[in-house]
Amino acid sequence: MIIDRTHRPWIAMTSGAFALAAIAYGWHASGPYAGGGGGSAAGLVFGIVGYALMLFAALLGARKKVPTWRVGRAQTWMRGHLWLGLLSFPMILFHGGFAWRGPLTAILMLLLLIVIVSGIFGAALQHFLPRIMTTQVPMETIYEEIPHVRLQLLAEADGLAESLSGVEAEHEDKVRFRELYASGIRPRLEHPSPEMFRSIRAGVAPALYGVLADLESICEEQRQLNRQVRLYHWLHAWLLVHVPFSIALLVLGAVHAVMALRY
Repeated sequence: MIIDRTHRPWIAMTSGAFALAAIAYGWHASGPYAGGGGGSAAGLVFGIVGYALMLFAALLGARKKVPTWRVGRAQTWMRGHLWLGLLSFPMILFHGGFAWRGPLTAILMLLLLIVIVSGIFGAALQHFLPRIMTTQVPMETIYEEIPHVRLQLLAEADGLAESLSGVEAEHEDKVRFRELYASGIRPRLEHPSPEMFRSIRAGVAPALYGVLADLESICEEQRQLNRQVRLYHWLHAWLLVHVPFSIALLVLGAVHAVMALRY
């Protein structure tokens, strides 16, 4: 998700809501009800709003898991997840009065901090990595199709090495080329290095340079696929932290609310 001008309404709305909440908190903290903490009327309102914002952010994951849910556009949900999820952080701080009394609230604040930081990190990755991918992987393909594309490239390379009937070269040169392909190119075809062909070219007859150039092109495609896989993993690895900690935060947040209201 690229953060562009379409995010301006969300930024304005989030900033306005934060400003109003900060004014309300300042008035409450300096007024006659100062020190009431999360159990005061204002503290409860901040807590309910903060938890509701976190629940809304969590609904994005549920919407992704259930494709039949067509409530709103996906981009709208993504923007709401980012900015309303970010707004939940100051709301929870206002709820607790910038203090966490007890081990459970301390754990909750730590979880919230991890979720917010990982979410910001993920948003930054989603903003910059697609541009990097466009530059470094001009032949980008659908990620799920990469294994199939690899097999196609492998079959194409095998065909080039085997079918040398149209190449005007000595029989011994063709045999040597096939042996060189089997021992030096084929084993490294999925993860070729840019320097691989420099040493190989010296042992190939000039008549076979065209075939070698085609194999170099295939290897370049493989390198781009490898770059795409690495960038894709970077693009999604942050979710391994963000999602489980978000679930833990919501569950413990509900436990905290029940305990606070009952005791």
